[in-house]
Amino acid sequence: MPPIFKEKTKILLEEDIKRTLYRLANEILESSFSLPEVVLLGIQTRGVYIAKRIRDIIKGIKGIELPLGTLDITFYRDDLTVIGPKPLVKETNIDFDINDKEAILIDDVLFTGRTIRAALDEIMDFGRPKRVQLLVLIDRGHRELPIRADFVGKNIPTSISEMVEVRLKEVDGKEEVVILEPIN
Repeated sequence: MPPIFKEKTKILLEEDIKRTLYRLANEILESSFSLPEVVLLGIQTRGVYIAKRIRDIIKGIKGIELPLGTLDITFYRDDLTVIGPKPLVKETNIDFDINDKEAILIDDVLFTGRTIRAALDEIMDFGRPKRVQLLVLIDRGHRELPIRADFVGKNIPTSISEMVEVRLKEVDGKEEVVILEPIN
């Protein structure tokens, strides 16, 4: 039986998330690449909503709407046989050319790096970007693969037994980031 978790502490509240996303959008704008070459790729589910918010912030600042694609990495996972016979598959939609583009891969939490590895495999099925950078709202450490984020909202040190849960209005009806701990 999987462990049951309880909320240990709130890390970010709604205003904190909003402020963090504005900072991340500005970091993208301050980077060395040309904005018309940038494409955003959100990983299902919460990474897509974070990517949409980043796109909207950049559009508000620069008046440019960046292309936004969505990735569902389910069939690229290295643990597909472990998650069960009927995995929940969502939409992958990249309806623009990513060849020679500056792709920014966006997810909510960076943990072991396995989700990002799967996303990189999927991206390569759509083309060959000039560069892929990673933006995450939360980096909680405990990497199993040599993957790091280029844009990090907040580093949160956690124990391996804890979970970090990003809750967004679009999915969860509330806006916060919490650490959960197992109930023993």
